[in-house]
Amino acid sequence: MRRIVFALVAVAPLAGVVASMAPASGQTDQEAAPIFGVKIPPGYRDWRLISVAHEEGNLNDLRAILGNDVAIKAFREGKLPFPDGTIIARLAWSYDPLEESEKAFGRRQSFVAGPPKNGVQFMVKDSQKYAATDGWGFAQFNDGKPADEAAHNACFSCHAIVKARDFIFNRYAP
Repeated sequence: MRRIVFALVAVAPLAGVVASMAPASGQTDQEAAPIFGVKIPPGYRDWRLISVAHEEGNLNDLRAILGNDVAIKAFREGKLPFPDGTIIARLAWSYDPLEESEKAFGRRQSFVAGPPKNGVQFMVKDSQKYAATDGWGFAQFNDGKPADEAAHNACFSCHAIVKARDFIFNRYAP
């Protein structure tokens, strides 16, 4: 949710209206994630969908992978490595059976996203700033607060297995 602030600006001899948008949550002064210094990008929930995923095991969640305009363009063009300015977001929710579906089919058939889960994660491409991690900075936020340093230390080593895809697990699903 955004708060829109209007201010009247006098411009000789006309008066104009200037609108600025600031997050209602006050995220402009938010904390940066440890190690990489990444902050939650404004407006990331309005980015385009790259793909969806179901993570099993201990995480057991549904995920939406979103990308800023730079990321979407690179995915569409199949461009590797991703260009600087690429930002990818991972949102996750619990993986919950749809009660009505179970009643209709007599078994668990459909699953839907439940409450948010496992924080929100970001990958930011800046080949100079994050040279030590092959150009990627990582961040995880839980309830708007950065996860601890140990969580961030695990990011790059986990993504190393997909180095051939520039450290990106997901594939574009047009």
